[in-house]
Amino acid sequence: MTPYPSTAPRTDHRYAFTVGFDLDLTLVDSRPGIRAAYAALAAATGTHIDLDLVISRLGPPLVEELRNWFPEEEVAEANALYLAGYPQHGIAPSPAMPGARESLAAIRELGGRAIVVTAKNPRNARLHLDHLGIDAEELIGDLWAEDKALALRAHGASVYVGDHIGDVLGARKAGALAVAVPTGPYGVAELSAAGADVVLPGGLTDFPAWLRGHRAGPTDRHQADRHQAD
Repeated sequence: MTPYPSTAPRTDHRYAFTVGFDLDLTLVDSRPGIRAAYAALAAATGTHIDLDLVISRLGPPLVEELRNWFPEEEVAEANALYLAGYPQHGIAPSPAMPGARESLAAIRELGGRAIVVTAKNPRNARLHLDHLGIDAEELIGDLWAEDKALALRAHGASVYVGDHIGDVLGARKAGALAVAVPTGPYGVAELSAAGADVVLPGGLTDFPAWLRGHRAGPTDRHQADRHQAD
């Protein structure tokens, strides 16, 4: 688990470039696991939680969603219960998103490294990566939206890939290229309108080809970005 990063840029000369990724609905289809974890929380607390509604708006920090179902004085306890039960309920049902492993392999083939910057609890995020064999060089958790820029800058990420408008905001604040995938709550048009530099219509299955074009040079890079955004 990587500690909360400083804001000083960190350059690792072993790698030609760094790409950051969001976790939920970008690298991991965590919807089945999150649904199971919320169902267990509802059963343990006797609280009604609309599981379909929760799954439809993944992205923001856990406590923000819990406030929709628990009074403020009970949110901290519900948060602790959910996090404690997540390893049992949330990990095994959640597969990798199509193209996730291939995307990290493409980064390494081109001499780069991949990091994961997520709003998720870092322990549970690590369990997902380990379970699925997704081997990122760094993992930074508990960061959401613009706050993700702290980690992206600290690790020198030039590209950040995510499914949420909050990911676009974090990338842009960090000065990284905002690459969006419509595998979460937002479609291509919404992500483009939010300021994504590139939207990959096929999700991460489009990423390896886009990355090769992006790294090929200024002319080819512009053409590749424009092609994928159209």
